Amino acid sequence: MSSLSPNFSSARAWCVPCLVSLDTLQELCRKEKLTCKSIGITKRNLNNYEVEYLCDYKVVKDMEYYLVKWKGWPDSTNTWEPLQNLKCPLLLQQFSNDKHNYLSQVNKGKAISLKDNNKALKPAIAEYIVKKAKQRIALQRWQDELNRRKNHKGMIFVENTVDLEGPPSDFYYINEYKPAPGISLVNEATFGCSCTDCFFEKCCPAEAGVLLAYNKNQQIKIPPGTPIYECNSRCQCGPDCPNRIVQKGTQYSLCIFRTSNGCGWGVKTLVKIKRMSFVMEYVGEFFLFR
Repeated sequence: MSSLSPNFSSARAWCVPCLVSLDTLQELCRKEKLTCKSIGITKRNLNNYEVEYLCDYKVVKDMEYYLVKWKGWPDSTNTWEPLQNLKCPLLLQQFSNDKHNYLSQVNKGKAISLKDNNKALKPAIAEYIVKKAKQRIALQRWQDELNRRKNHKGMIFVENTVDLEGPPSDFYYINEYKPAPGISLVNEATFGCSCTDCFFEKCCPAEAGVLLAYNKNQQIKIPPGTPIYECNSRCQCGPDCPNRIVQKGTQYSLCIFRTSNGCGWGVKTLVKIKRMSFVMEYVGEFFLFR
């Protein structure tokens, strides 16, 4: 958001970081009937209504109604809409799944009837469904943010089918090592090879006194604990060099998921990976211990 400074005669804007979400800004604009092109609120879509999620359910005179949360609008504008007016099959299915999951958790070991003869949902069920919808949105935003930050080919997915926990507040995705004060990392290569075929010639590993780490299928062939020397910026070989694997990042799609055994968040693969193949480099923080 921007504001005009009274100290300047010409129209000049001051911009400051905003700590609220895009949806909250959109809600504020729509509530005050304001347009803001930078966050996607224009005169054309100021009064647009799109279903964000479904909050509740009831039956009135044999007609089914759902309480709708409208995307970019505050909760105070939620409205009851007849089922026949809703063109959102995915959200309807999610609502049904969340309701069933809640009943499954509450009635463990008991038979659950999928047929609901009640005229309205119990408040606890509706509350759970709303929390699950908000969690789904928050996890999707986190997933989008992770994929914007990554610098590798593989995609990152986020999944929580265990509880209502949202994105961890103390998790920061980084692509490079983060040294603590007092630690200096030297990233500049000291020497490079001049091979025309690094797989067969005396490449960087041989210069360092070790074997080439990979076979023709790009799988590790050296014992665990053996250092890996890849070609670097000083080498004359190109990006297709068989000795450039780790530096390309993961080629596989991975999923950050909520574990069911109380161990928090974990990482799993979504495709079959051949044995001894490189998956992902661990990039964390370096601390100096004395």
